Amino acid sequence: MKKIFVSVILMLLSTPLVAQEAEVIRLSEPVQETETYEVFGSEIKQWNEARSLVSLIESEEELSGKEVTIETEVAKVCQKKGCFFVANQDGYSARITFKDYGFFIPTDSQGKTVTLVGTFTVKELSEDQAKHYAEDADEDAEAIKGPQKEYSIVATSVMIPKS
Repeated sequence: MKKIFVSVILMLLSTPLVAQEAEVIRLSEPVQETETYEVFGSEIKQWNEARSLVSLIESEEELSGKEVTIETEVAKVCQKKGCFFVANQDGYSARITFKDYGFFIPTDSQGKTVTLVGTFTVKELSEDQAKHYAEDADEDAEAIKGPQKEYSIVATSVMIPKS
């Protein structure tokens, strides 16, 4: 009995006490990969020059319904599957989803600056839809009153730097 107890104590002492990190969920594999980045969705042979999220939203009437390439920071990622993220820049935000729900991004992508290709749209959300999206993003749904304007991009490709 002493031998087992001593073995358990030695095992516990040799195990580092490290706080558990949140598990990273990766439901999609990259379609392209280099030493510095991964691409999820469709492979892109040549990327167009990326614009900022701010310039995209400032040109909403001209660009709504069109394919765009933007560079933006990932402010929040769905932690359940990586099935959407919220992009933020200088007070502007857009909801990024993925074409045909066909791919996802890793849940540890928050804070990274990504480049993406997708179709930009501007739509009005009902109060219920806006509250649902807020709950998914761990935001205060009760603060939402009335219909909300939403900028969104349905991405076909997302290039994420490796960290």
